[in-house]
Amino acid sequence: MLSRFFPSRRSGSPASASSRAYAIGDIHGRLDLLDEMLTRVESDSAGSNAARVTMVFLGDLIDRGPQSAQVVERLRRYHPPFAQTVFLMGNHEEVFLRVLGGDLAVLPDWLRFGGAECLQSYGVDPTELTLRKPADVLRTLREAIPKDHVKFLSGFADTASFGRYLFVHAGIRPGVPLPQQVPEDLRWIRQPFLDDETDHGHVVVHGHTISREVDIRPNRIGLDTGAYHSGVLSALGVEGDERWIIQAGIGQERRDGSVRVAKYQHA
Repeated sequence: MLSRFFPSRRSGSPASASSRAYAIGDIHGRLDLLDEMLTRVESDSAGSNAARVTMVFLGDLIDRGPQSAQVVERLRRYHPPFAQTVFLMGNHEEVFLRVLGGDLAVLPDWLRFGGAECLQSYGVDPTELTLRKPADVLRTLREAIPKDHVKFLSGFADTASFGRYLFVHAGIRPGVPLPQQVPEDLRWIRQPFLDDETDHGHVVVHGHTISREVDIRPNRIGLDTGAYHSGVLSALGVEGDERWIIQAGIGQERRDGSVRVAKYQHA
């Protein structure tokens, strides 16, 4: 399990006030919302005296939305002078890489759940793939998708921690120590994680499961607000004991007190 860990006073304690982190939810091919979010985060960070700033992207950069290739290229080249960037592996990146690695058994499911839109962004007609032999399909995909994109996505981590916050794509298996968590759960889990109310030792910040509003619970915060169809991309900012929500697509920033806790929806 590949992880990224950031400086803090001690494991499980609030991060130092000289450090700040932003976690950005599932983008799913919405370059317009990504560009707006980056501008908002850059502006928000400019008002901070934090010595260290980290931007964590929670995975699912690709699929469903219209500009997966453009999102990958934007973030592959994104090296902001004010922050370090960390990218986490989502289930959609996992399946994308499995297909390119030759596991064409998952291709039909991938195409149904957003892969078709992803391929179109790379200039591939997904309907033609069903008429070709497996070897031809694989060759077409590998020719269309830049090796730099594959290398970038392949380097994503599974977890990142910042003080008392743990960042993952989907969630964790309750009751299992972090070193024993498996990638399948970190990238895919919904239940029993979503309904579990126990203290995980961290506040788990995740995407993967769509909610109409940022889903704030005592032990977890869900940031997937369905950007590809809702037009709202959400992020969490953390510094010391303070945290706040930044959203692209709605024209406003909101603090904890004004964010309604959402009922999650399976999607």
